[in-house]
Amino acid sequence: MTRCPWLPADRELYREYHDTEWGVASYDERYLFEMICLEGAQAGLSWWTVLQKREHYRKVFHNFVPEKVAKMKDAELEKLVLDPGIIRHRGKIEAVRANAKAWLALREREGDAVKWLWSFAGGKPRVTSPKTMADIQTKTPESDAMSKALRKAGFNFVGSTTLHAFMQAVGMVNDHTVDCFRYKK
Repeated sequence: MTRCPWLPADRELYREYHDTEWGVASYDERYLFEMICLEGAQAGLSWWTVLQKREHYRKVFHNFVPEKVAKMKDAELEKLVLDPGIIRHRGKIEAVRANAKAWLALREREGDAVKWLWSFAGGKPRVTSPKTMADIQTKTPESDAMSKALRKAGFNFVGSTTLHAFMQAVGMVNDHTVDCFRYKK
């Protein structure tokens, strides 16, 4: 079975993520919030690092339910700086709570945060048909616009490259290579 060339062949967790989740269009609010936060945690690191810590992230950040994360106290966040189960970067940890508050405000303002986010992709997945890794962009005008809008809305760790990775992960962009078995799905 042929998969995207970026996928390490010897990492089962990575293979499972690629085969069942990456690039699958999601309109689930909690999941989209989770992925914005996890992609932000990944900034400057590899996705593999985050993927291995994902379950612990879910545990310590209340399964990424924005209402619960927004209520986290400073003392809770301070403890997380010492938690080896997540990336111990104070700014990234604090960004999760700030992003939860921004998410709730976005939902209040826009009525539907999911629909608003998907508007940056035109409301449906964009298929790019890359033949090689060189054909896959790291940011786009769409991710630039989403980054600018999210920053204006109070989100942190939402640069254009991070948000293009988010858009790929949640299926707003199908960047599976054309020879990958997931491409047509």
